[in-house]
Amino acid sequence: MNTIRIAARAANIDALVLEGITRTEPRAEPGQCVIEVHSAGVNPSDVKAALGAMPHAVWPRTPGRDYAGVIVDGPSALVGKLVWGSGGELGIRRDGTHARYLVQGVDAVRVKPARIPLREAGAVGVPFITAYEGLRRVGLPQAGDVVLVMGGNGKVGQATIQLATRAGARVFAVERTREDYIGHASGPVDMIDAGTTDIAAYVRDRTGGHGADIVYNTVGSPYFEQANAALAIGGRQVFISTIDRAVPFDIFAFYRGQHTYAGIDTLALDSLACARILDALAPGFEDGSLQPFPVQPDMVYGLEDAAAAYRAVLQGARERVVLEPVRS
Repeated sequence: MNTIRIAARAANIDALVLEGITRTEPRAEPGQCVIEVHSAGVNPSDVKAALGAMPHAVWPRTPGRDYAGVIVDGPSALVGKLVWGSGGELGIRRDGTHARYLVQGVDAVRVKPARIPLREAGAVGVPFITAYEGLRRVGLPQAGDVVLVMGGNGKVGQATIQLATRAGARVFAVERTREDYIGHASGPVDMIDAGTTDIAAYVRDRTGGHGADIVYNTVGSPYFEQANAALAIGGRQVFISTIDRAVPFDIFAFYRGQHTYAGIDTLALDSLACARILDALAPGFEDGSLQPFPVQPDMVYGLEDAAAAYRAVLQGARERVVLEPVRS
């Protein structure tokens, strides 16, 4: 099996039809290269698209947005290079990365940082790109800023915390229950138990009444009111997801607080836009101040086990799930 195809979107994971297809290696056209995929992260958006939650996804389609691998065809200067990437169109509007081979535009490929193994490089994409784009949209954190991350132990939350602590920001993070921060950070992370703590009061008390300059809300509606209450004057809040679409919104508090909201949809970022974000992230991965997510051996699947990989993501796996189309 060289690739998998989803024949059509399905109502549930058990109804999902994955077709294994054996194909010859594609050839690069001018301006293209062919990547042999060695690692491809499985993101919630990959599974949601397959289950019909993204109506703009076109089927039949090979899923997958993230990848790392080796260029096997294209310009001679690129052949043999180890590369990584991601794209909002991959697996949605054109065939994606859950395959042995990916055809990609030369302008959208990037050599991966040498410090990152291929397996981990294929799992960096969507979480770090989402985190960076959200922070970029509201102004990247500076030393001394207060950053509050809702859902701090989720993968986008961890990536946000890495970026914020690397910049010298003071970071608070929220989870539903009491738990320690489980990811990498370049500084302290003050974890807040949302089940027992008034989030806004806690942050304000520990910042001398200032509040959060940036709230990165990876969860949406459950933390909306507390996030707003925690915002400093001129504070900015980033949204990437929600449970409920409608939330109570105090317009008076919004304009008196001089607040800014930014909504981030990385499906709108094509492979070239994602490559440019990876350009910004690469120095941190090169010097070790940013770290890829560890990939546990039991979270690695071959293409023949793709359905099990999708099921693990759908069931809320906290670790990164990776497909390895080329198994060693």
